[in-house]
Amino acid sequence: MNARLPETSSIPERIARLRDAMKREGLAAWLAPSADPHLSEYLPGRWQARQWLSGFTGSAGTLVVTDAFAGVWTDSRYWEQAEAQLAGTGVQLMKMPGGQQSLPHFDWLAQNVPAGASVGVDGAVLGVAAARVLIQALDARGVRLRTDLDLLDGLWPGRPSLPAEPVFEHAVSYAGVTRADKLAAVRRAMQDKGAQWHFVSTLDDLAWLLNLRGADVSYNPVFVAHALIGPHGVSLFVAEGKVPGPLAEALARDGVRIEPYAGAAAALAALPGGATLLVDPRRVTFGLLQSVPSAVTIVEAVNPSTLLKSRKSEADAAHVRATMEQDGAALAEFFAWFEQALGRETITELTIDARLSAARMRRPDFVSPSFATIAGFNANGAMPHYRATPESHAVIEGDGLLLIDSGAQYLGGTTDITRMVPVGRLGDAQRRAVSARHPLADARRDCPRADLGSGHRLRPWDRPRRRLLPERARRSAGDLALCAGRAVDGDGGGDDHIRRAGHLPPRTMGRAHRESGAESRGGEHRLRRFPRVRDPHAVSDRYALHRRVAAARGRARVAERVSRDGSRARLAARVGRRAGVARHPHASALRPH
Repeated sequence: MNARLPETSSIPERIARLRDAMKREGLAAWLAPSADPHLSEYLPGRWQARQWLSGFTGSAGTLVVTDAFAGVWTDSRYWEQAEAQLAGTGVQLMKMPGGQQSLPHFDWLAQNVPAGASVGVDGAVLGVAAARVLIQALDARGVRLRTDLDLLDGLWPGRPSLPAEPVFEHAVSYAGVTRADKLAAVRRAMQDKGAQWHFVSTLDDLAWLLNLRGADVSYNPVFVAHALIGPHGVSLFVAEGKVPGPLAEALARDGVRIEPYAGAAAALAALPGGATLLVDPRRVTFGLLQSVPSAVTIVEAVNPSTLLKSRKSEADAAHVRATMEQDGAALAEFFAWFEQALGRETITELTIDARLSAARMRRPDFVSPSFATIAGFNANGAMPHYRATPESHAVIEGDGLLLIDSGAQYLGGTTDITRMVPVGRLGDAQRRAVSARHPLADARRDCPRADLGSGHRLRPWDRPRRRLLPERARRSAGDLALCAGRAVDGDGGGDDHIRRAGHLPPRTMGRAHRESGAESRGGEHRLRRFPRVRDPHAVSDRYALHRRVAAARGRARVAERVSRDGSRARLAARVGRRAGVARHPHASALRPH
């Protein structure tokens, strides 16, 4: 969901108005992070302040403004995009070689803001963990941090309001566990930590915990809310009118009360003295936590729901497998068309997106794409987060590599699948690039039964491009050791180099080419007949996937045929036994706003 930039004001004018507001408040610098009160990766329009102020539309980055400087810090995924969008605005690109986990803008502020001055940031969108690092850096230089201001409210004409899309129930037949049972499990975890109360702000945790879904963020089935879980009840803070009456009654039967969205801070402030509150410092904002009375003891730990939902039940796994079958069938249908159409009709990067979306829409339980499709041919495929547009896109012709990164939301699961497709002749450099060793190979060796993925990213219906476990959780041991049902995500969150380097060890790559019927000529790979040529990932993965599908369906004969002739179209026909498309009533709302 992107905020519309009013045409009547330029970026320099907005920065000038921000500087006037800073001067009135006595601020030497203002910080505008890419964040909302829920520390989401994808932001509703209301909290896209950095985009509105700077014009940079990348999903990650931080704007810093002083009286004589304005700059956006972002990582290498967005450097080319930022250079183009910031040109002529007076806002500088500040490159972050260390990625989003590094915080060079904090050091810059500490070094460039004079002692005794103040730095401002909206505490409602600043994470607790980040706030502590920033306060420490500024305190060492005698600089004060103010978090009690939201300067954008007075500067941003037509600022979007809270999202108004309705919240709806996620059927227990897909969720696998009832809302009451999930709340009981969280309360047991709270008790183990000695906490009577637990505050949850992250949208994926809320959606999973309460078996609810929404459409407040493009491509993501989540809704904007907070929750305060007590010993006997839950307060769900959500915008008025978003929860229909019958759903509110069902929630009430499970002890969930609907409260105004703006009431979360007041509810925290009203906690009784001597109470113990459990929060995840990486998943709650500094501004909200400041509302907690000093007499309340705060226990910091990973949200119990984060850990619980990382371990999939048999029902979860069955839905994920069924989702993969349907999405695999859609991909098979797409590639069957692609192989026949290449060289016979004009195919562009936009055509790839349209054809993939159409194939998925025909699958049962399809809801929406899970993110904007990335289809990049040759140089475009090397650009992180590339997006073809009607004004700028490539035609798929000649020799090269086609990168396709796409996914879909289904009622039973979410997919995010990357494929690199050879077109025409491949040179030695290209073949080496797609033969790099997958970084999870050692983990697979040590835990051969773990589901580590291979270019596929799957999970119950949830947000797509987010690791299932937070960084701190992934680095810890104990509860988070690999075990039955625990899902480990091998893609996303800044590892575009994995996607572009490929996922297969060299020997697998060689076998893939042999199976595809390719031959070498003069240091190049000449493809004898394109319909026999497969994506290096897909050749190996295709047979593994087909065999899993056949085993799940108990159809060994189909597996033999698929292994023998490798027909994607036949797989699509056999897996998609149900006719028609079961369209979800909220499918349109989940698409880009």
